[in-house]
Amino acid sequence: MAKISINVTKGKIDTPADHEVILGIDLGTTNSLVAYIDDCNRQPVCLAKNGKHTLVPSVIHFLKDENLSELPILSEGEDKGEVNNKEFTKILMSEDTHHGNGNASVSVPTNRNQNILVGDEAKAKIVESPERTVFSVKRLMGKSFGDVKDFQNFFSYEVMDDNTDSLVKIKIGNQFYSPIELSSLILKELKATAEAALNKTVTKCVITVPAYFNDTQRQATKDAGKLAGLDVLRIVNEPTAASLAYGLGLKKDEEKKIAVYDLGGGTFDISILHIQSGIFEVLSTNGDTFLGGDDFDKAIVDYWQNQFDISNLKFHIDASTKQLIRLTAERAKKYLTTNKLFVDEIMLNNQQKIKLELSKEKFEEIILPLVEKTLQCCTKALNDAALKTSDIEAVIMVGGSTRTPFVKNKVSDFFHLPVNDSLNPDEVVALGAAIQADVLAGNQKDILLLDITPLSLGIETMGGLMDVIIPRNSKIPTRAGRTYTTSKDGQSQIKISVFQGERDLVKDNRKLSEFVLSGIPGMPAGFPKVEIQFTINADGILMVKAKELRSGVEQSIEVKPQYGLTDEQVEKMLLDSLEFAKDDMQARGLQEAKTEAEQMIAVTEKFLMSNEKLLSAEEISTTKTLLAVLKNSFQQTDKNLIHQRMDELNQYTRSFAERVMDIAIADAMKGKKILE
Repeated sequence: MAKISINVTKGKIDTPADHEVILGIDLGTTNSLVAYIDDCNRQPVCLAKNGKHTLVPSVIHFLKDENLSELPILSEGEDKGEVNNKEFTKILMSEDTHHGNGNASVSVPTNRNQNILVGDEAKAKIVESPERTVFSVKRLMGKSFGDVKDFQNFFSYEVMDDNTDSLVKIKIGNQFYSPIELSSLILKELKATAEAALNKTVTKCVITVPAYFNDTQRQATKDAGKLAGLDVLRIVNEPTAASLAYGLGLKKDEEKKIAVYDLGGGTFDISILHIQSGIFEVLSTNGDTFLGGDDFDKAIVDYWQNQFDISNLKFHIDASTKQLIRLTAERAKKYLTTNKLFVDEIMLNNQQKIKLELSKEKFEEIILPLVEKTLQCCTKALNDAALKTSDIEAVIMVGGSTRTPFVKNKVSDFFHLPVNDSLNPDEVVALGAAIQADVLAGNQKDILLLDITPLSLGIETMGGLMDVIIPRNSKIPTRAGRTYTTSKDGQSQIKISVFQGERDLVKDNRKLSEFVLSGIPGMPAGFPKVEIQFTINADGILMVKAKELRSGVEQSIEVKPQYGLTDEQVEKMLLDSLEFAKDDMQARGLQEAKTEAEQMIAVTEKFLMSNEKLLSAEEISTTKTLLAVLKNSFQQTDKNLIHQRMDELNQYTRSFAERVMDIAIADAMKGKKILE
């Protein structure tokens, strides 16, 4: 039977001459790229911006504006908003909660919002306005402040500490942004680049992520694509994309075990792959989400600080000067790729000049511990795959930081193989993503695509939000699960409502089924741990199981995911998810802000009642006033205002909350002996 391509944007069937382009996107820590398959020679091509180069720095700058609160970040049917991604335990609805039913380059012109700069122009603002210039946002994807607090000095912008396990937020002026929103701006720039080059609207793409990205980080990446007006058909592991770019796995009779060493600007991962008959299997992966070229730069900066005693001049060094030194370190790193000595002179903000020098030998000495860390990850990955270095038949180098000769030599020595770096290490992942996109378009017949789920499957959580457990286009059979908790003290039963669709609110999706998990022993809110597991078998039958882990109480139900949906209904649901993305994201962002604020209010009020004797009258009075202000902010439809009021409450209560904790610890330790 011939395949028919349906254009979900135009709502019509594409003819061969009007087939839809699916982009391959490498959303990187330092740089991002977009590629596609050229119809003329059937080769992957990276698109170049302004006829200069294919790399788009993953940097965003917010221009100063008197009316920043009205800043139009996204336009024409798009909007920023926080999406359903939490690394902490989510809260389920109570049972009585109600709900609604080749390497060529193509030149393109610049396309940017007048209030926001993305790419080279934004990077140029790092020294001039570091507090309004966001870089390395990929390091923050799917992370809480607790995950990144040890690296907060690395960032020149404000990474908010809201004293919770929620996704980290970045504060620019009086606005709060999630990494999802910021990443969407980079993706929007890439989308505009592609559309200008191809002279057509592009709405579908494949985006690559590190192999070790967890479900939260992958979903965050998909949500960023959605905010940028892109239908993300597949999230592809970067090592798989790199392998495709090198032509591995394209032959039916090919079987190899390969290592993909990926050292980018902010992340490192090593993946051991087994490729057989066009099927890619990741045997093991290891890495470090905070290890990359940025850390090479930091090592150089630390060396200069020690050598020139810059630390003693720190009262002269502001954020702009720090960024100037960091950018100089980045230039030194690149220069030493082909030269033996880097020398430069910079002016500190107090008009004091310092001369910065770095030899190739010293550079290799100071980055050796970092390179050794990557090799330790390689050892762990091999052990996890139950393989030896002699079992590896090819080593692929990916990421701009692998250009450093010292890195290549160390990796070659480790695997006892010459490394394969014949392709541009910056472009290889994007090129591979374009090939994967071509596979999804049905143009590559030699690579096996397994059956996939047509629409996302998930459950309803507090606020009537859709929490996706199995994303659409997931290969089946598959299994996925998440852990939730209760919202009320003594809650003995929980209603699990199963939905199918791509919208953020369950009322806009299709309800498949629901059941009640009852018999939960009475416990305080947040104490029960309820594991919800979705399993889809090879026949497409969905089994949903809920189990309270502390008591062992469980319940399950069998569901048919398609549930009678026609192809036309599936296409309409996909169309709606794009058309109403703006409204969905606004509603989700507001609802999640309210839910988070309600939890903070409940915890703070309970704290005041329990510790009234340890607080002054002024502390109690001011806290109650801030609580009232936070509650009043619910009447507005501005999530940023709610976040701002939460931040004010948290900042005020932190000092005396820590004091009360110290008193409680001291009381608990009275009369206790501590063993050394």
